[in-house]
Amino acid sequence: MKLVKNENEKLPNKVSDKEAEEAFKTILKWMGEDPSREGLLETPKRVVKAFKEYFKGYSEDPKSILEKTFGDVEGYDDMVVQKNISVQSHCEHHMAPIIGIAHVAYIPKERVVGLSKLARVVEVFSKRLQTQERLTMQIATTLMESLDAKGVAVTIDSTHQCMTMRGIKKEQATTVTNYYMGQFKEDLSYQNRYLRFIAK
Repeated sequence: MKLVKNENEKLPNKVSDKEAEEAFKTILKWMGEDPSREGLLETPKRVVKAFKEYFKGYSEDPKSILEKTFGDVEGYDDMVVQKNISVQSHCEHHMAPIIGIAHVAYIPKERVVGLSKLARVVEVFSKRLQTQERLTMQIATTLMESLDAKGVAVTIDSTHQCMTMRGIKKEQATTVTNYYMGQFKEDLSYQNRYLRFIAK
């Protein structure tokens, strides 16, 4: 039986910053550049620093972000919608940027979460190598499970630079993904209201 590693379990860091810098030097040589010229001397170090920011989501646990909730909401039980959350990620096929926006909604059962936490969950999953489909589902399932919500809806609308800068080079192409859970999936009236909200 194949064992599946818990996605929140940190992988051992077997590669040092110095080793990563040497790898980037090799890539510069492969490109036809001279890593020893003045303008590139510090580039490997800068790229390693940048990659730590691009992919910091691997060291963060999105479920821990949602641990603190609030029950003093006087019985509020309608959807909470947060629109236009910026998304900056990288596709796992070409490591090219994915740039777009996410819309997130949930229907609380008894407790709500701080509004900034919704954007933080999007951020954590975005800062990993991704496909947009998986990113959409990861955000939705984490919110549904961690908040014990009645329903969750997530929409991402983004541009993939692996399509705009290489390959087919369709600069205006955008990709939209949706994922619905709970009442959003079971009751089309919730879906329709949500879609109207995010279209405004």
